[in-house]
Amino acid sequence: MTDREKCKLLFEKLDEIEAYGRCIGKVQFDMECCAPPEGLEQAGEDMAILGKRVFAMTHDPDYVKLLTELHENGEGLTFIQKKAVEHLWDDYAREKNMTPEFAYECDLAANRAYADWLKAKQNKDFSLYRNAFARVIENTQKAVGLRDEQKATVYDTLLDDYEKGGSIEQLDAFFAALKARILPLVKRIKEEGKPIRTDFLSRPVPIPQQEAFSRWLLAQEGLRESALVLMTTEHPFTDHYGPHDVRVTTHYYEENFISNIFSTLHEGGHALFMQNEPMEYYENHAADNMTSAMHECISRFFENIVGRSEAFIRFVTPKLKEFSGNTFDDVAPRELFEAVNIAEPCLVRMEADELTYGIHIMIRYELEKAFVNGEITVDEIPALWNAKYKEYLGLDVPDDEKGCLQDVHWTGMYGYFPSYALGNAYGAQILRTMQKDFDVFAAIENGELHRVSGWLTEKVFPLASVSTPDEWIRAITGEPLNVNYFLDYLEEKFTRLYELK
Repeated sequence: MTDREKCKLLFEKLDEIEAYGRCIGKVQFDMECCAPPEGLEQAGEDMAILGKRVFAMTHDPDYVKLLTELHENGEGLTFIQKKAVEHLWDDYAREKNMTPEFAYECDLAANRAYADWLKAKQNKDFSLYRNAFARVIENTQKAVGLRDEQKATVYDTLLDDYEKGGSIEQLDAFFAALKARILPLVKRIKEEGKPIRTDFLSRPVPIPQQEAFSRWLLAQEGLRESALVLMTTEHPFTDHYGPHDVRVTTHYYEENFISNIFSTLHEGGHALFMQNEPMEYYENHAADNMTSAMHECISRFFENIVGRSEAFIRFVTPKLKEFSGNTFDDVAPRELFEAVNIAEPCLVRMEADELTYGIHIMIRYELEKAFVNGEITVDEIPALWNAKYKEYLGLDVPDDEKGCLQDVHWTGMYGYFPSYALGNAYGAQILRTMQKDFDVFAAIENGELHRVSGWLTEKVFPLASVSTPDEWIRAITGEPLNVNYFLDYLEEKFTRLYELK
């Protein structure tokens, strides 16, 4: 049998495996968006049972034999097919030594953890989540310990899962650079910055009007409405089940309309990536293999570089006034631009301004590398969280809801948080390259966001699932990741905004 024939057989098996995966995703979407509280446990069990079937199929001897032989040779396969095999092998290597029973236990524990986290957050009580949290961390540590290939620490291994080549050494240097330039700028703004008008930010905007505006924003980003769903959830996210079924979620607050605006732009960025990978990748099971930071690069790009730009605010202000029933008739575009960019430490990451956001990520990075590597216990996390918010942002955390329970990620995603900060840095570097091809902010002010989306679709999306992060950013910009582009962008923007000397 030729390698091409083996690849055809492997891909036929993957057609069924991925169908199960899509079903798991849809159950999870239902669980997080519309399942009743009493149905959460059943949804978690359903996903774990389906996951057991996927585990069996990806550990079946025939599947493993095909994958192993193609990984070792792969003669006659296309570049895309070879990349698909490479990603499949990485997935298999992570789980090859796990028993079906342990894999099921990991899935079930993580799924149940979501329900416990939601209850704990709603009750502002970490103790209601503590045991589920500890179980998921323990399972994660054990699963990493079963792998043939071990990095320097458990957390290093997880970082490499989310961002190929990622390590504590790399990220310590990255966050040190952020800390060295962001914290002094925050201090200068507090001491010297001009006052910014914000009284209108709490004006109520009815939720139906916010939803209508959200749909308009998603259309501006370039999303196909016929392949899109918009719903609400406790913690916004985006998922997809192929390029023709992308699900965006947000969270509306009647007296905080800008929260939804930037949540929608962020999630819409994810959705744009999902709708616009080349079809050849989907046909050859190579799609959706970009790293987390590549994905967060696009979501943060639309949320901040586009969404919080003065050009975009000038473009959307008339529409915002229209959709909100002229609630903001007395607000000038410049006033709105300044207000949505106010740099003021806050407790909740998702409400953080563009400048201090990286500090929120740094706090989570410092904590999760410590608890994943066993340097601190689960019981220490709330107090350490509160201490870091006081140290870095000068804030007192009033309760667990606004503290260590605010994010859903710690129900099982350890190593993901740095992706947000890396994504910011990638985005600023990509902006610098994009501006060489056309006047980005002139296009945005003219409502020509299709030029931005089109450039990304042509030059960024096709490279992601078939490249390492270093290969990807070099191919787009001609150089490796350079955090100084992002820091320069922040310093220039906020120095001008606050009229600092």
